[in-house]
Amino acid sequence: MEKLIQITSGRGPLECQWVVAKVLKVFLDEVKDHTISYEIIHREEGDENLTLKSVTILLKSKELTGFLENWIGSICWTGKSTFRMLHKRSNWFIGIFELEGLEKINFNEKDIQFQTTRSQGSGGQNVNKVNTAVRATHIPTGLSVFAQDSRSQLENKKLSISRLKEKVLDQNISMLQKRMQDTWNNHLQVQRGSPIRTFSGTDFKKNYQEKSFKKKRNQFKKELKNYNNDLN
Repeated sequence: MEKLIQITSGRGPLECQWVVAKVLKVFLDEVKDHTISYEIIHREEGDENLTLKSVTILLKSKELTGFLENWIGSICWTGKSTFRMLHKRSNWFIGIFELEGLEKINFNEKDIQFQTTRSQGSGGQNVNKVNTAVRATHIPTGLSVFAQDSRSQLENKKLSISRLKEKVLDQNISMLQKRMQDTWNNHLQVQRGSPIRTFSGTDFKKNYQEKSFKKKRNQFKKELKNYNNDLN
């Protein structure tokens, strides 16, 4: 299973861009904890160092639905602005959304249709009398390229495959960028209220967990002392 996820500040101010960068780190830490493969597809840098306007991530795992249920939606950070110390606002919202409806184009040489022809020189003259030039067409997309760089048909075929693969990849990236822009436009104002997660503190650490048993030991000692007092 593959899913494209976008973490975005929408039209939020610089503080929200800072929150995006912080949330990204926490998000990726949890992705690694769940042994989910990921790839950062696109990053839009923020207006200041260590800030991000948006980031798009490709996740790969057999089970993603349960993991994403705890992330998809609005995210709130509660704290004072690190850029405008006198700003009264204390709740800053960003959004995490799934990029849906994007079909990935898989490039397979079996989907290429080749047509050979004579190489053409300047003025329409044939460079040679054999069919060495190659036109390659990617059937699923209709994209095509023409190669006549070499006098060898085999070399031109290899070159056409390489060029066509690059062209298909460029189209795939263009589709992805358009989809990201559409999602950006749809969520220019990140929904506030009922956030799926809330963070606080400038260090963005996860909820602190008592890793030692010191607190519990002290509690047991206290209970044991009270028990002994009751016996006496």
